[in-house]
Amino acid sequence: MRVLITGGAGFVGSHLADACLLRGDEVYVLDDLSTGSIDNIEYLKRHPYFHYTIGRVQNASVTAELVDRVDMVYHLAAEVGVRRVIDSPISTIENNVQATEVVFGAAAKKGKRVLFTSTSEVYGLSTDLPYREEGNIVMGAASKGRWSYACSKALDEFLALAYYNERQLPVTVVRLFNTVGPRQTGHYGMVVPSLVQQAMTGKPMTVYGDGSQSRCFGFVKDVVRALVALMERPEAAGEIYNIGASTEISILDLAKRVKEIAKSTSPIVLVPYADAYDAGYQDMPRRIPDTTKLRSLVGFAPATDIDEIIDSVMKSFLARQERSAQRTPISLRTPVRVA
Repeated sequence: MRVLITGGAGFVGSHLADACLLRGDEVYVLDDLSTGSIDNIEYLKRHPYFHYTIGRVQNASVTAELVDRVDMVYHLAAEVGVRRVIDSPISTIENNVQATEVVFGAAAKKGKRVLFTSTSEVYGLSTDLPYREEGNIVMGAASKGRWSYACSKALDEFLALAYYNERQLPVTVVRLFNTVGPRQTGHYGMVVPSLVQQAMTGKPMTVYGDGSQSRCFGFVKDVVRALVALMERPEAAGEIYNIGASTEISILDLAKRVKEIAKSTSPIVLVPYADAYDAGYQDMPRRIPDTTKLRSLVGFAPATDIDEIIDSVMKSFLARQERSAQRTPISLRTPVRVA
């Protein structure tokens, strides 16, 4: 198959490109590198079935041309990270909604299959756990900037299902829960790579609030396997699926595991949300997916535990540091603690 991955130079997108190429697919990537990195796809440039375009999905002519070339589209391009969402709410809303509209419009004209990646953030303040796809969305106040991301992705979901019902676009929506693994960075508030970097460089390991908030961390390769499996099932069109792990861990316990695995001497420091973000910042105490629907259709089951995930992120961090050191003059290099 020929596939287009928007946001294909990003963390999840680059792993998806790997998986598709291994299947024998011809892969086209469109990414503006606002949060993705050319380093994530550098080694793929030599592959005869890999093509990439640096540009914005909102450029309708570029996107339409790429959609015309392929059989299916994985639409992953979006703003990511709590820090970025809070600092840039306008671009969060505009980029998420406008880019998705362009992709759906181009795909609908040609009847191309689309998989759209949404987020567990759309469940908002709901306490009806575990989260089920048909459950109610309970959004926070409009005055709280962090909910702009959730609202923009929820609007994208409504748009996806509208295109499915009104224009027969074969589109599937997936809600990703805390996906982590190699190539993910802590630049935009991603907790696992942030803790790993702090632990391995001897810096204080920052945990926001009291650390009791818990999440279920899914390994990126497990998530990508589910994305590909859904694209193979025509009956998934017009449906929403949760994708994530089911094992909870508190952020404080996560920090302790990272510290232990890294054999780090870094102290774990609790930081009030108001100091990290803004006054009145809202966070969910728990976020747990119900993946029964996904498992029933494609037999999905997470295969990677939290210790394996942490180890993979550590190895990725060391590899990134090594690449950076090779590009840096010797006189400017600083030592990195290796466990």
